[in-house]
Amino acid sequence: MTTPSDPHGGATAAPPRWGVTLPLPGLALDRHRHLVERLPDLGYSDVWTAEGGGTDAFTPLAATAAWSPSLRLGTGIVPVQTRGPAVLAQTAATLAQLAPGRVLLGLGASVPAHVTDINGIPFDEPFKRTRDVLRFVTRALRGEYVSGDFDTFSIAGYQLPHPPEQPVKVILGALRPGMLRLGFTEGDGAISNLLFPADVPKVLDAVGPQPPGKELVVKVFVSPTADRAHVERAARPFLAWILNREPYRKFHEWLGNGELLSETHRLWAAGDLEGARRALPEEAVRGLFVSGSPEECREQILRYHLPGVTTVQLYVSLPSAALADREGLLDILARLGPAAG
Repeated sequence: MTTPSDPHGGATAAPPRWGVTLPLPGLALDRHRHLVERLPDLGYSDVWTAEGGGTDAFTPLAATAAWSPSLRLGTGIVPVQTRGPAVLAQTAATLAQLAPGRVLLGLGASVPAHVTDINGIPFDEPFKRTRDVLRFVTRALRGEYVSGDFDTFSIAGYQLPHPPEQPVKVILGALRPGMLRLGFTEGDGAISNLLFPADVPKVLDAVGPQPPGKELVVKVFVSPTADRAHVERAARPFLAWILNREPYRKFHEWLGNGELLSETHRLWAAGDLEGARRALPEEAVRGLFVSGSPEECREQILRYHLPGVTTVQLYVSLPSAALADREGLLDILARLGPAAG
């Protein structure tokens, strides 16, 4: 396979890494060891986590570090409001002791539902808070003494006693140009998600030229099963909920998908949540939550493999029967992933 030219970051672009978001929904964390140990054999290079109202972002990565000596560990993302800046730096530095050179700290503003509604923390100035935490954490992880006033908090003085010997990359969950550019100018890149393959070039254009070593991670939701009832249960309620959060509504308006989603937005704003779910176009359900056989899903995932995308992060949703079949689950991931090519 030839390596394509990359208009966003040099003469050539390496094939993207593949990662899996853990824990898989419906499978307890303590049942993932056999899966983690086999992921490198299946061509996967990364394990990622997300943090909202369920599993925390760091415990699955600590378990992965104990189970695998090679997988990269990424948070995609941990909210910047729900932990103090020094705690975020400490946690990333501690994880880096278990996995030197393999940690990517993905930070982001998240959404009010995950910050205010369940944690009682004001969702104030999300862009500035993300920028300030990024600036603090990147300095702290380099071992610098940090003190002074930021726009959204003040630090009396802090220095990590044991900064990572190998760098921890700090990247941002980013949906629109301001956050995307911040991730690439002051951080090590960005993670974007819930977009159609045709939307990726607009994200790449907003990022601009990518210096070597920067990351653009694209998170893809996928349900590699012929069980349409499971796909509907997994995809439609989730998509109706997340696409009607203000950050994602504005994201898709910027991408040019506002008209496609206008009816679900109208009904949600009117308080008709069930109507908003039903009004979500099938084009959006199938395009933003890929489904079908593993081979059909893989064909769709490959459409995200554009020059400039460094990692494809998969969120994999499967019926409970598939999760209970250890070897069958590995077979699905093998047919879905990079080694299948």
